[in-house]
Amino acid sequence: MRKLALHWQILIALFLALIYGLYFSTQYRITEKSLTALKKGNCPLEMIQKLEALEGQSHKTLKSFNIALEEKLGASQVDEYKVQLLQAAYWNPAVGYVSWMGELFMRALKMLIIPLILSSLISGITNIGSGSNLGRIGFKTLMFYVSTSFIAIITGQVLVNLIRPGVGAEINFLQEVEGLVDKQRSFSEILVEIVPDNVFTAMVENDMLSVIFFAILFGFFITKVSHKHSEVLKNFFSSVFDVMMKMTLFVIKFTPLGVFGLVAKTIADQDDIMLLMSSMGLYMLTVIIALAIHAGISLPLILRILGKARPLQHFKNMGTALLTAFSTSSSAATLPLTMTSVEKKSGVSNKISSFTLPLGSTVNMDGTALYECIAAIFIAQAYGVDLTFLQQLIIVLTALLASIGAAAIPMAGLVMMTVILTAIGLPLEGVGLIIAVDRILDMFRTATNVWSDSCGAVVIAKSEGETLKV
Repeated sequence: MRKLALHWQILIALFLALIYGLYFSTQYRITEKSLTALKKGNCPLEMIQKLEALEGQSHKTLKSFNIALEEKLGASQVDEYKVQLLQAAYWNPAVGYVSWMGELFMRALKMLIIPLILSSLISGITNIGSGSNLGRIGFKTLMFYVSTSFIAIITGQVLVNLIRPGVGAEINFLQEVEGLVDKQRSFSEILVEIVPDNVFTAMVENDMLSVIFFAILFGFFITKVSHKHSEVLKNFFSSVFDVMMKMTLFVIKFTPLGVFGLVAKTIADQDDIMLLMSSMGLYMLTVIIALAIHAGISLPLILRILGKARPLQHFKNMGTALLTAFSTSSSAATLPLTMTSVEKKSGVSNKISSFTLPLGSTVNMDGTALYECIAAIFIAQAYGVDLTFLQQLIIVLTALLASIGAAAIPMAGLVMMTVILTAIGLPLEGVGLIIAVDRILDMFRTATNVWSDSCGAVVIAKSEGETLKV
């Protein structure tokens, strides 16, 4: 019997997870176990006694649970202990039975990221050879990434001004957003922090730009030492990379199970999906259409004209990686699968893929840049602010710079959104308008980011005279 292709297994897992998550939606309950957890969390005894009145009640939405909490405790106390209260009251045993698969899968992918990036970049740079070759490929790569991000932003800007989804949007649909301002970094800070003060700390904290900077320097200077030493180091990092790719292929086999666990939990935790669709549907549609135009028209045209490649064939080759990116909302976690697909199926050499893809997973965020532009203008429309041409130009440029600094992790775009809103003088509370649907849209924009990375690898490989399978 013929084995079902992996991308079909993932699609089936996605469909089943959607049904599972919708059927077993998350509820919030105060039980005896909840009260015990709050006591262990050093919550005030007076608050726990007040919560005993809610024991046994079940709330199908987070909104209704928050209203019940505020009636008993008051808004200030709910805000202070919100995280502990939600963790203690979270009730979804059916999702708990499967969500561990998603968590285990994500941990396995994250386990591979740092050693894979280090070994692939260092071995790739030593294969590139001279500093002039490295400079040429590096310049082409950055030019491709900046150009496609700019095209994505302009696509988003045109659509959001045509559709105007923010006009008449409900300001009272705001959700509270915590901790985003604390995580905000200026572009100058991002540039300075590229140079790690401790490379091992950068690895532990998954600071991708710092790790990539160190790997590029290390790989470059391997070519500058004596032939005897450089050969030892080249062979060592090539061997490490081979081992990491074997480990990646092993982890990939469990992708359908991981995707099922991740998506089932994401869908189950969405607060009243139908209400969300009715109130934010036009905004979501604007983002998805813009992403579809960029991923389905702009990038394939670039791939066809500059890369002389067959876009549809390359898209089929990237199926597993794109579905994983969609499910995990993390381009960094998807990197091992992206490298495997681009090298094994599309025929890009390790010399090119090992340099362009790790860099792309960190600095090439087409989907994120497009989304941030649409979101900022949507928030302005919702608040009734008529943006001038100069303000929209500031959004375009800031979105381009912010997307480069956006971490390759879920919901990083929200953190960078505060930079854009600050630049044009809009209230940071506006992020609360879009946070409810951010996790869903994050899946679409991450898939776009990964697709753009892979197109970049093909275009750069072709420009270097490589013969590809696409």
